[in-house]
Amino acid sequence: MLDLIIKNGSCFINGELKDLDIGVKNGKIKKIGIISEEAKEIYDAKNQTVLPGCIDTQTHFREPGSTDTEDLNSGSRAAVAGGITAVFEMPNTNPPTANKVEFQKKLDLAKNRMYCNYAFYFGATADNANELADLKNLIGCCGIKLFAGSSTGNLLVADEKDIEKVFQNSSKVVAVHSEDEEILNINKKLIKKGDVHSHPIWRSDECAISSTRRIVKIAERYNKKAHILHITTKQEIDFLSQHKGNITFEITPQHLTIYAPDCYDNLGTYAQMNPPIRDKSHYDRLWYAVKNNLNDTIGSDHAPHLKVNKEKEYPNSPSGMPGVQTLIPVMLNHINNGKLTLNQLVNLVCENPVKIFGIKNKGFIKEEFDADFTIVDMNKTIEIKNENIESKCKWSPFNGFKFKGTPTHTIISGNIKMKNGEIIGEPSGKPIGFF
Repeated sequence: MLDLIIKNGSCFINGELKDLDIGVKNGKIKKIGIISEEAKEIYDAKNQTVLPGCIDTQTHFREPGSTDTEDLNSGSRAAVAGGITAVFEMPNTNPPTANKVEFQKKLDLAKNRMYCNYAFYFGATADNANELADLKNLIGCCGIKLFAGSSTGNLLVADEKDIEKVFQNSSKVVAVHSEDEEILNINKKLIKKGDVHSHPIWRSDECAISSTRRIVKIAERYNKKAHILHITTKQEIDFLSQHKGNITFEITPQHLTIYAPDCYDNLGTYAQMNPPIRDKSHYDRLWYAVKNNLNDTIGSDHAPHLKVNKEKEYPNSPSGMPGVQTLIPVMLNHINNGKLTLNQLVNLVCENPVKIFGIKNKGFIKEEFDADFTIVDMNKTIEIKNENIESKCKWSPFNGFKFKGTPTHTIISGNIKMKNGEIIGEPSGKPIGFF
């Protein structure tokens, strides 16, 4: 007897939507086809689309350290509420996840507390290069996070020689926050107190492209993999499109949905993030990248802050916004508006993360792969409301937005963990396996 059969859904298999059943046993996909045998549970997915489990490769869940803002439990609830079955979580916590002792502590914190599956980035510092060489088999480690600009404590690695050391010693993909710290410091004089419109002036497009050029040069010199996070500028799109292969890059849903100055007019400091939301010329180039399959992933950069902090006078307001719960609805709405295809989205949030990071048994609906599914209703319209946000911060930059297309069920290891917006059962997420 099977544990679960998903029947009557339109299933995304081998790049096509196929009307087939999926049978699950012991957390694995066992049968794909017309299934007549019995099961403990049958889910009728009529008029719905069954996708492989969607993966968010950039989240900040703030634990340890800022658990008043978010923690591994609440962040994972937000993930499954939004149809996300697995997350990669960032090391800029307090203390940072930048040695094996702290890494193990985070794994211990996650056990039996996270609803979705998870992996953690190992934070690079100016002086932990030796540890970076020995991460290949570290359980639950998705890659190395390099803050080349804008971070706290010892996670800022701004000196070129130190960046070289990180790449020279890296044994995993190096995911990079790419801003030039020197330019940031020079541009500080351009900050207008109380005016968040100056945020993209301070964190200029020159600041982004200068850093990205340097990162690519170093990664190529050592023949190492670099994944550039949250790309925001037209200059970076044009440059990175000429440097594929070992270089991959991400765009966020917010940079594809809102743009300056309107976002700052409407949202004030709630639209503040690093790198910043820029004007429409950059927005248009980001969409050019998506349409032409230049970018490799869509990640939310879920980075919540409490309202009381976001409402401080700029620049004392912190940068970042929640997004793990809204990533899929935002992008499904863009599909319905004809801006990208479902195939492209599956590439960006399922298949490409698997290929880039070497994830085992996820990202595809195949026999013997993990039974992780994101089931969506492409025709259902939802309104994002602050009060429905699972994150502790209880706000979204998309509050009041209506999106056509939404996740209805999140299934992890064959267990339904979200049904029509309601989170079900106990947290049972596990560390993601890597090749």
